[in-house]
Amino acid sequence: QLHLVESGGGLVQPGGSLRLSCAASGFTFSNYGMSWYRQAPGEEREWVAEISSGSGVIRYTDPVKGRFYISRDNAKNTVYLGMKNLKPEDTAVYFCSTFIQRLRYWGQGTQVTVSS
Repeated sequence: QLHLVESGGGLVQPGGSLRLSCAASGFTFSNYGMSWYRQAPGEEREWVAEISSGSGVIRYTDPVKGRFYISRDNAKNTVYLGMKNLKPEDTAVYFCSTFIQRLRYWGQGTQVTVSS
């Protein structure tokens, strides 16, 4: 059974940094692209970043460009989201996700709160 488990969230001050991790299991991780999404309170879930199976293609939503960095380690079945210069508007639950055979799979999410 496919599982995605996020970790690394927490409370951080504006300007701070965090690195989120997403451990994957139950599928051939190295064959599939991975994405990060986030959902702020009262808002719809939005796409944040994606990385192709071999890390050759990486994309970001404009508000995080230059501050967030997505990477993956196929030997560890893990995708990461490095975040720096965090802003209060980055506060959200962050989810990792993959799309396999016309189905999108989600982890349970990890909370990131940016506040002084």
